[in-house]
Amino acid sequence: MHRKHFILFLGKEDWSLPLMAEGLVQKLANPYVTAVSATYAPADVHRLACKVMREIGAPIYGLFPKTPLDVEVLTFDLVVTVGPPDPSVRLSLPGMPPHFRWDIPVPAPDDAPETRLRLLRAARDEMMRRIQALFETETVAGLHFARRNLELVLDNLADGVMAHTMNRRIFYFNKAAEELTGFSRDEVLGKDCHKIFKPARFCGGDCSFCAGPARGETAVAPKTSRVSFAAKDGSKRILAMAIMPLADAVGKNVGALVSFKDTTELEALKERVRHVHTCGELIGKDPRTRELFEAIEEAGSVSMPVLILGESGTGKELVARAVHDLSPRKTKPFVAVNCGALPEGVLENELFGHVRGAYTGAVRDQRGRFELAHGGTIFLDEIAELSPAMQVKLLRVLQEHSFERVGGERPVNVDVRVIAATNQDLQALMGERRFRRDLYYRLCVIPMLVPPLRERKLDIPVLIDHFLDKVSKETGRPPISASAETVDLLTRFPWPGNVRELRNTIEYAYVKCRSGLLEPHHLPSEIALREGSVRRAERPGPHPKLTQKTVRAAMEEAKFNKLKAARLLKVGRSTLYRFLHQIDLAAESDDR
Repeated sequence: MHRKHFILFLGKEDWSLPLMAEGLVQKLANPYVTAVSATYAPADVHRLACKVMREIGAPIYGLFPKTPLDVEVLTFDLVVTVGPPDPSVRLSLPGMPPHFRWDIPVPAPDDAPETRLRLLRAARDEMMRRIQALFETETVAGLHFARRNLELVLDNLADGVMAHTMNRRIFYFNKAAEELTGFSRDEVLGKDCHKIFKPARFCGGDCSFCAGPARGETAVAPKTSRVSFAAKDGSKRILAMAIMPLADAVGKNVGALVSFKDTTELEALKERVRHVHTCGELIGKDPRTRELFEAIEEAGSVSMPVLILGESGTGKELVARAVHDLSPRKTKPFVAVNCGALPEGVLENELFGHVRGAYTGAVRDQRGRFELAHGGTIFLDEIAELSPAMQVKLLRVLQEHSFERVGGERPVNVDVRVIAATNQDLQALMGERRFRRDLYYRLCVIPMLVPPLRERKLDIPVLIDHFLDKVSKETGRPPISASAETVDLLTRFPWPGNVRELRNTIEYAYVKCRSGLLEPHHLPSEIALREGSVRRAERPGPHPKLTQKTVRAAMEEAKFNKLKAARLLKVGRSTLYRFLHQIDLAAESDDR
């Protein structure tokens, strides 16, 4: 099956030679070739060119003069420059089709009219001869098939490939690009990518060509991104995209090459995995953490008071926020108060507010945190630090759902869910009469324990990745990853400061790291020093404690191979031999 082949004739604008070449192709009427002509600058058709073409029955006055800007998007099989060679003009077309140069003499400006006509006739006849030679030798078809073989390589790629000019005109679109976008080549070739892919731009809206035609060698910057894209059928897809400058043989930018692949399913899988291991802003996958997530979901379905227990730095406020966000009160305020950070008088004013004139400086009424949290949740952190008097006042709020402002007499009714938290042992404080037992039972309707980080070590690798990604986004620096040795080292650390300490460590190490991989030497010195001391303490001593039970179990597991059994027991072979001799097990093992 024959395919239509395209030839572009280019030249200067003074004698209309490219237009004459286009007219000659039309006269020869080859059904498989279409010619397009363009001049480097806009120009009218020269009257003598019209004359010499009419002489052979190939009028050109009806042809439309074009410039390279009008035709640069076409995927030509051949480009022919006609006329005297001009070193100041260099062809620079995207797609880089084969380029022929035809040195065709043209009249000089001061030539006599008869000389001009004679030279134009000679130019016409020479171009006719060369065009016939192209057709007879099937040069154009051969060039097309060579070009098509190269395109077949790109068509067999799984990734979509698109290329466009400096004016965003698409001139290449492979088969995978058609499948991923839903647009055919015929729909996009020669079109502005902004007009084809809309309303959202294909690149996401921030590539070098979005503000207008890109110019200059530094105008196009390589870019990788993930773009939300709406296919032709309306389906939403996530594309992983790379946009690279497309340069010609001398390094001049002539357009952009865009490769992309569909990562919708991968992103959905990541989202599902992320969802399984998160609850609000809490992250983790340890079984104890998942139990905590379940408790949070259960507490979120009701509006009863919650008491959160856990060491400092475990994320008790994040737990409280997660409970609030999962509750029917999620659209109402969440107000947090640190009860241990304020003196008693200031704390009372902070919680309940005051009326005008209650004390010096009280020039107007002011609402307290309980009023601000009306309809929502108030989080009372470090609840164990409350004075006995404040405990009584808080107890009344929990019982009566009302209070008086400082200096006021009128009760204020509120609808507030109370979530309290502490890192202290309230049972011990109640035994010492430092915390009211009736207040404890009012607060501890739903108890919730946040385990320390050392008891949920499976969370540590997840948190490391999370904090590295978060710090990268906050600082604007490239993302980095932690080496396996670093993750192992951080997982073994006891983390007395819990998650807060881990985050501080990651931030410190991120600043120290100047490569893409976080290594142990980037970590704070106290972690490495402790690791060294632990390893020294774990070395077996000169007199390991062996028992007949442990030795027999090791021997059976090692199938009575004494060397393997010694390794299992973490002792020297001679130590095991002496022990076996003492309990007379050596003979038994030999018999077997």
